[in-house]
Amino acid sequence: MTVKASERGTFSSKMGIILASAGSAVGLGNVWRFPTEVGNSGGAAFILIYIACVVLLGLPLMVAEFTVGRHTHANTVDAYRRLAPGTPWVAQGYLGVFTSWFILCYYSVVAGWTLKYLVASALAGPAGISGNTAYFESFTASPVEPIAYMVAVMAVCHVVIARGVEKGIERSSKLLMPLLLLIIAMLVVCSFSMPGSEAGLRFLLQPDFSCLTSDVVLSAMGQSFFSLSIAMGCLCTYASYFRDDARLMRTAVSVASIDTTVAVMSGFIIFPAVFSVADVEVSAGPGLVFITLPNVFRMAFASVPWLGWLFAMLFYMLLLLAALTSMMSIHEPTTAFLLEHFRWPRRVATRVVTLSCVAVGSLCSLSFGVLSGLRVGGLTLFELFDFISAKIFLPVGGLIIALFVGWRLPRRVVWEQATNGGTLRTRTFGLYMLLLRWVAPIAIVLIFCNELGLL
Repeated sequence: MTVKASERGTFSSKMGIILASAGSAVGLGNVWRFPTEVGNSGGAAFILIYIACVVLLGLPLMVAEFTVGRHTHANTVDAYRRLAPGTPWVAQGYLGVFTSWFILCYYSVVAGWTLKYLVASALAGPAGISGNTAYFESFTASPVEPIAYMVAVMAVCHVVIARGVEKGIERSSKLLMPLLLLIIAMLVVCSFSMPGSEAGLRFLLQPDFSCLTSDVVLSAMGQSFFSLSIAMGCLCTYASYFRDDARLMRTAVSVASIDTTVAVMSGFIIFPAVFSVADVEVSAGPGLVFITLPNVFRMAFASVPWLGWLFAMLFYMLLLLAALTSMMSIHEPTTAFLLEHFRWPRRVATRVVTLSCVAVGSLCSLSFGVLSGLRVGGLTLFELFDFISAKIFLPVGGLIIALFVGWRLPRRVVWEQATNGGTLRTRTFGLYMLLLRWVAPIAIVLIFCNELGLL
């Protein structure tokens, strides 16, 4: 059972489409996962490979998801059910919905950390928060505090989704995305002003191709794939709210450009700051922003403490905004499925998704403390959720999308969506199909094998 397109809601403007879709792609991975990959993989050389992967891999897959969503104007499950009824391809719809819910369960935990550090920075004042491993581990191991912050962030996301597409997602995106970009610009200026920041800029602007290996190239492809929210059901669901006059290829280019800009600018924020402070231990992953950077903020602005405090506040506000825009898009695919497939009222569907994610997310949070001994294959629950989603669900989903749109979906349908029924001229359609049919599947298989340690 599905609802009519006119009853579902749509994005009211092209700017709303771009900002909402960009918000889906821009997330915590842009701010700390990307800089970590850059730091481990040769600086500017990695960035160049990453940009190439966005163009050759990310854009075709994004347009493919847009094609499925806009052509059917349905939730992810019903979209594949309409396009390939009674075939195994419908499983991709369920996989996309489940993947988005699965990711939201543990992603919300990290989002809660960003709110905690924003509040802690505000309360600590110019003296700054304690940026050390013990402080971070003490907080994450607590059975109550991390869950409370996670619930607070989820509550904000819940309110936005419950208000619907235009009044909730679009309005929030129009507010949050410009604010996010403004904060990035301010932080870049602050970071460039730090003494000794030139070393960080050289690291980001002077490629060291001697660091490039097959593993680095595969990491760049994987980062571009995950950064753009491919195969989570988000892009397909958002595209189902697109107006018929939306230009899919142009929208994809705009979204990818914003996403890449945020990722690269995050490097321009972090590395000049880190290079400006000697003898600071640099941690990877979440530790980079929750352990390393508090020390950097405090040490770099020791002579002007209030400036370091402002820098920290802005940075954790940036993290929180990035987390919220992604959480909104990850929440919506499951909500839309319950709303349209089972005809649940939006407020009920939203409540079910929120409460179920809070329940499972609480278990993921407790895996840093009282449930740390509960392991599957040597992984805690949080690590297990991260591994299964990033290294299994997303690559498999991306491969299915490429094969479905590239080979199973009639070429006429793909062409009509790319050209808005032939009203738009495009000279790149042939190249797009080549990338979607051959380059993307091969690249995804390589990513998949590399992530599982098979290469």
